[in-house]
Amino acid sequence: MNLDMLNEQQREAVLTTEGPLLILAGAGSGKTRVLTYRTAYLIDECGVNPYNIMAITFTNKAAGEMRERIDDMVGYGSESIWVSTFHSTCVRILRRYIDRLGYDTNFTIYDADDQKALMKDICKRLEIDTKMYKEKMFLNVISSAKDEMIDPIEFENRFTGDFVKRKQALVYKEYQNALKQNNALDFDDLLVKTVELFKLDKEVLDYYQERFRYIMVDEYQDTNTVQFELIRLLAMKYKNLCVVGDDDQSIYKFRGANIYNILNFEKHFEDAKVIKLEQNYRSTQNILDAANSVISNNVGRKDKRLWTDNGAGDRITFEQLESGFEEADYVARSIARLVRKGEARYKDCAVLYRTNAQSRLFEEKFIAANIPYKIVGGVNFYARKEIKDILAYLKTIDNGHDDLAVKRIINVPKRGIGATSINKVTDYALEKGIDFYTALRYVDEVSGMARSAGKIKPFVMFIQSLRARAEMDSVSQLIQAIIDETGYVDELKAEGTDEAEQRIENIDELINKAVDYEQGEENPTLSGFLEEVALVADIDGLDENSDYVVLMTLHSAKGLEFPNVYLAGMEDGLFPSYMSITSDDATSEIEEERRLAYVGITRAKEHLTITSARMRMERAAALEKPCIFAIGNAPTALFSLEALMETGKLHPALIIGVPVGFVNVVESKERIIEAAAAPYIVSRGRKGGSNVAAAICNAMLYQIRR
Repeated sequence: MNLDMLNEQQREAVLTTEGPLLILAGAGSGKTRVLTYRTAYLIDECGVNPYNIMAITFTNKAAGEMRERIDDMVGYGSESIWVSTFHSTCVRILRRYIDRLGYDTNFTIYDADDQKALMKDICKRLEIDTKMYKEKMFLNVISSAKDEMIDPIEFENRFTGDFVKRKQALVYKEYQNALKQNNALDFDDLLVKTVELFKLDKEVLDYYQERFRYIMVDEYQDTNTVQFELIRLLAMKYKNLCVVGDDDQSIYKFRGANIYNILNFEKHFEDAKVIKLEQNYRSTQNILDAANSVISNNVGRKDKRLWTDNGAGDRITFEQLESGFEEADYVARSIARLVRKGEARYKDCAVLYRTNAQSRLFEEKFIAANIPYKIVGGVNFYARKEIKDILAYLKTIDNGHDDLAVKRIINVPKRGIGATSINKVTDYALEKGIDFYTALRYVDEVSGMARSAGKIKPFVMFIQSLRARAEMDSVSQLIQAIIDETGYVDELKAEGTDEAEQRIENIDELINKAVDYEQGEENPTLSGFLEEVALVADIDGLDENSDYVVLMTLHSAKGLEFPNVYLAGMEDGLFPSYMSITSDDATSEIEEERRLAYVGITRAKEHLTITSARMRMERAAALEKPCIFAIGNAPTALFSLEALMETGKLHPALIIGVPVGFVNVVESKERIIEAAAAPYIVSRGRKGGSNVAAAICNAMLYQIRR
């Protein structure tokens, strides 16, 4: 096998096949190439059966790229190699063996919206004031507990003397019970239940230890405690574990990533070998020098320094503007100029920022300048109402235990089944210890349901008929049957609005995605399609062939690269964030912010532009006095206000919201009205402007002085 394409350190990593190996791969150092060559070497030169090799990573995009490269290099037999994400791996294992934990193998996977809906029901049932205790807070606490493999009983035992923690423990317990009753798992459960399965059933663990004799893990710095335990259990028998990662790119602490998994690798695995990949093939030396300078200030890291043969390249550009509006205008003009001169295409440019709220200003300026763009991290395709409705039908067909899905569609389209009737059926289900759908089938036994029973029975018969068809029909045929027999699309057509037309197009796209799934799978199933949909991520939707500027947070940008990168909002309070600066553990938090900056800088291949603003809405969050916000120019400011209020960073004394602009004018006002988190004076519709805001302020001052 020819290894001449590899540098000295890369070759060493490929040739080290036995025992624990940590490859410290700096940004752009060719780690995917190393993993591909290593896989091929194991098969071609070491005689390892492809069936015994596992390669695991975090995103579908990364797994797809790895699969493609391995297939090209290995050829025959490569299909036997297990290339997958952590979550997909766990789903495959659980689909086969989760019945040993008391679940049905056709379990549903709950996304973030499903979790919120379930938590809302639980809080209502437990009579918890959600103004005082937010549903999101409970979900975050539960997720953190699962990351550390703390179950509800242990959680309760740990915090017996704390009133708030006791309430959290109660909610956690109820949440898990509800998931079990619905035969559903959230994303954290996929990992936790797999580890639980391995620890409870030695036969299953032994089977997978024998299967995966050689394990490779990409992006190891992003693993949390439960992922570490999963890998440890699988590798325990043969110890041929190769992990690739970069502690300098560990940026997911907020979602449970434990940087010490990589920093302490040699302690966790005896006789581990460490190889550093420091040669960068992506960026210019000026960009790398900036990255090295930032990250060298961190104490909690393994020493390394990126270098390249690409040359010094252009100097980094820094622009400080007066405001966020001017910052967005500057970036828009800069990109337009590059494209106009033929120096770049739109897809060669990316705008990276610390928070999602920053994207609004860039949207407005890009629309005004006619610059095509795509936001990563906006509304996920599968989170749109019409898509979730159709998927809820499919989930109900596949798994009748999923109360959430059934309740979502029982009145979609309108069937005249009121909330009182639904509550009666819910109470009956709880009394009998059965799921909601089963209770619907026995609606005649539910007291006080004489009139509603006639509306519920046709719904049950419809679902039963779809279940019968599911045995023979494809997923796309099922979707078409749902649309045809419910009249869902006909209702949208009758609306005759642009929004309705967009929804119809989204449903057509869902059918196309189902057809693509059927054509790409050897044995397509309804469960398999729902699984694929549940595991898709925002980043997976990026089309590299489309010509648009990408707008995304720094967290979403990891693993990507662009010739021209604009790093926006580089100022104290925004990046690094105010929360990091003022944290009780400021040293650790600032180190995380440096790692995030390092990731942002190293996305740039040729040109890096850093921007900041002297004035920005977020600065007001740091003021410790009552503030009145008068917004008369851009709707973006209202979105920023709402985001800051939602996170508890800002508590305005009054909001005067009368913006005008190119986009989202009405929506921005409605969001403030719906939030009702502060007193407001808001004009409905599109009218407004700075003169209106000034008039309101003057009227208020007149009243005070009079």
